[in-house]
Amino acid sequence: MNIHEFWNAVLTQNAKDLRHFFNEDAYINWHCTNEHFTVDEFIQANCEYPGHWDGNIERIEYLNDLIISVVNVFSTNHQLSFHVVSFIKIKDHKIISIDEYWGDDDLAPSWRLDKNIGTPII
Repeated sequence: MNIHEFWNAVLTQNAKDLRHFFNEDAYINWHCTNEHFTVDEFIQANCEYPGHWDGNIERIEYLNDLIISVVNVFSTNHQLSFHVVSFIKIKDHKIISIDEYWGDDDLAPSWRLDKNIGTPII
């Protein structure tokens, strides 16, 4: 499975291409919102999400049958931005499960800014 092609299908909200990456019995868990999806539900949620999207793969790690990706996903108007950590389990070159964590990109909370602790990563 090509992780770059998978993320391209996700970001372009291409339902037809996206379906080819999955085993028919695969499931997807979005832990931050406590949601469990079938492949069809995941594709619907991804492809019907409002707006247009883009993103950058920041890191990919391979561990046997597991691909771990870190991706910055953002709206093309740059009003929304997220970092996504995905644990993608593969069998026979198809995705059998994804455990995914989406975090909103935002400023540090005011209590830390007030204490003047930490510095920007970039």
